[in-house]
Amino acid sequence: MSAPRIDLYSDTNTKPTPPMRHAMAEAEVGDEQAFEDPTVNKLCAMVAELLGQEAAVFLPSGTMCNQIAFRVHCQPGDEIILDYTAHPINAESGGPSALANAQTRALHTELGIFTADQVRAAIRPVRRHVPRSRVVSIENTTNAGGGSVWPIEDIAAVTAVARENDMAAHMDGARLMNAVVESGTPAKEYGKHFDSLWLDLSKGLGCPIGGVLAGSADFIEQAWRFKQQMGGAMRQAGIVAAAGVYALENNVARLAEDHENARSFSRDIAQIPGIKLIFDRCETNLVFFDVSETGLDAATVEQRLKARDVRIGAMGPYRMRAVTHLDIDAEQLSEAASVLREVVA
Repeated sequence: MSAPRIDLYSDTNTKPTPPMRHAMAEAEVGDEQAFEDPTVNKLCAMVAELLGQEAAVFLPSGTMCNQIAFRVHCQPGDEIILDYTAHPINAESGGPSALANAQTRALHTELGIFTADQVRAAIRPVRRHVPRSRVVSIENTTNAGGGSVWPIEDIAAVTAVARENDMAAHMDGARLMNAVVESGTPAKEYGKHFDSLWLDLSKGLGCPIGGVLAGSADFIEQAWRFKQQMGGAMRQAGIVAAAGVYALENNVARLAEDHENARSFSRDIAQIPGIKLIFDRCETNLVFFDVSETGLDAATVEQRLKARDVRIGAMGPYRMRAVTHLDIDAEQLSEAASVLREVVA
């Protein structure tokens, strides 16, 4: 089964470009576990510098980045405070409880962006019979919040509450570089507020694999232990790390194109009878819309689109999500909007 010609399901569906493949083929490699792979070492140094942290570790996935961070920060019975739509709650196979022996406390928001007051109210009193509030975790940009960018002042306020209460602050940076490009806030400015954070390579940056988790030297030393334990340690990983180096050098600024394409697509589909945009504005590369007024459910619309070689994901009974990325251009998005108009008519 081949992928649809116009694939808006996720930015994880990007494929390495020919120049990226060339960089991978020519990568200098060594034993990653012995810190002898120069390309992995270069990537980790680049990300640590980018995020303003002492050290970083290359991991196979963003899920592993989150779960290792929680393992480092938490003891059994601890609690992680995060938004109810957050990836670790909904899409990491129960990882916080299974791997870190920690439970989650979900905050309810509209855009995935909670307040310092919400965090303060969620922190448990210090008593031996209640969980210990240990981590505040945010996602930037917010996926289920329509790709919204966390304002830096809100991050500062939320993480200040964490520090006041002897808690760690963690950022899920699955689309961090989208936030950086859209807001104009340097990644290092975000990074200074966190004890741990990571950026994904396999979404908008176009790599086939990987995320890089950053923090203090002590944090990364502990993270390496859990990387080994979870089976994430590799050998000649420079072949895939080279894609990350290439992406950070070449694919960051172009994320602005994805954002503009998403805004254009959202304007086009807003004109389709029965289609309603879920969020008032499109900040980055995610477009959420509701199809209930078409008389069809999201699964039916998804199948009709797929039959026309267009893929947009059903994210609920009537909710759908389209994601722009480097493999999709403005002309394809215009065609996708036209096909959507036809299949819901």
